[in-house]
Amino acid sequence: MLTLALSKGRIFEETLPLLAAAGIECAEDPEKSRKLILPTSDPGLRIIIVRASDVPTYVQYGAADLGVAGKDVLIEHGGANLYQPIDLNIAKCRMCVAVQNGFDYASAVRQGARLRVATKYVEIAREHFASKGVHVDLIKLYGSMELAPLVGLADAIVDLVSTGSTLKANNLVAVEDILSISSRLVVNQAALKLKRERITPILEAFERASNKNA
Repeated sequence: MLTLALSKGRIFEETLPLLAAAGIECAEDPEKSRKLILPTSDPGLRIIIVRASDVPTYVQYGAADLGVAGKDVLIEHGGANLYQPIDLNIAKCRMCVAVQNGFDYASAVRQGARLRVATKYVEIAREHFASKGVHVDLIKLYGSMELAPLVGLADAIVDLVSTGSTLKANNLVAVEDILSISSRLVVNQAALKLKRERITPILEAFERASNKNA
């Protein structure tokens, strides 16, 4: 039995066509079901529904053989013991620095400056500002990042941006792109060796389908 770890929402929805390319259909809609383990049309493959940030952990420790996770999650996790063979080119967005409209970001990030930055992507933010020679006080948040500059908690935020509509609605503006984000297939290295015959056809189907999304 192969186990594929997915998170609800955009990643799940955009992974379905890739599964279909491998001849696999999910038997239930996770948005309508309370089940955390979902069967598929392939009796040898099941899907487990986990929090997006937990996907690499389930795969790393072998509770799942495969998983789909955003590049942002993998960078924060560190990617230990994970094989990342395919950029699936799904759930695309960008990691940005955003500030309140009117904030002089260019002056704030001059060499030697110190900035308060709210984010849940601490490693990405730390590396980005270190490369610019900017000293930052990182404030870890788990949600409503846009609120931080509005109430004086932070000067800037580092967050994922897709359309930018949430920033605009909260009088924020993206001032710097850090990196492009898409979701990757991750594979447990032991599973790749022990279950290669079962995993390889799925990898090949995912790769063909993802190339069409590139």
